[in-house]
Amino acid sequence: MKRLAKPPQRRQENDPEVPGALRRQSKPFSRREAALFFKRLKRRNADPKTELVYANPFTLLVAVVLSAQATDKGVNSATDRLFKRAQTPQQMLQLGEDSLISYIKSIGLYRTKARNILALSRALIDRHDGNVPDSREALESLPGVGRKTANVVLNEAFGEPTIAVDTHVFRVANRTGLAPGNTPLAVESNLLSVVPQAYLHGAHHWLILHGRYVCVARQPKCPDCVVHDLCRYPMKTEAHPRPSLRAAKRQRL
Repeated sequence: MKRLAKPPQRRQENDPEVPGALRRQSKPFSRREAALFFKRLKRRNADPKTELVYANPFTLLVAVVLSAQATDKGVNSATDRLFKRAQTPQQMLQLGEDSLISYIKSIGLYRTKARNILALSRALIDRHDGNVPDSREALESLPGVGRKTANVVLNEAFGEPTIAVDTHVFRVANRTGLAPGNTPLAVESNLLSVVPQAYLHGAHHWLILHGRYVCVARQPKCPDCVVHDLCRYPMKTEAHPRPSLRAAKRQRL
């Protein structure tokens, strides 16, 4: 008997990837709740930092450009060798495109990224005497540098209280109800309005690390979450979720 194909599943109304759903079903975080949220994240990690390895503002900028649609681990693996050869815009230009590609070819979009890195290196020399600027406007004028990259550099290299919204920050802000928004820019704006001043400098890293290791995309680790009771997410996972059929079969082997 021919089996009928299953109809496509509809997204649940409270799917964390549908930001509007959370805004409709829960009240916004108060300033007090937001302060408690970050106080707990800080208690777990008092001095959060980027997991990208860098030596100076220029190598940080290069690493962040390379990290687009790539993991920090993959970027660090590539830059471990690259930064031994080039730590300044001048040294990067001396490498040339083919040599640069040989270092970063394990990273997605490596050809485009190589061209951008060489172009921004030239722009830094021509416009900023080889130094990484500490203004958003100047950073975003560089090839391959958007708002998220500029925010990371401003926060990490220059201590500015900026919040870069990547996939992890976007997910955590929407899923928890901390600062829902339909776009990264909306989430950034909402975060800046709700995060207490005392936590602004570290907020970017706390949210990224929380999203990377606890509030993960497919099955958040709610039992391990220090903000479990503050979170508005309606589908929290249990302490001991039932293993899938495939996982159960693997355990029996």
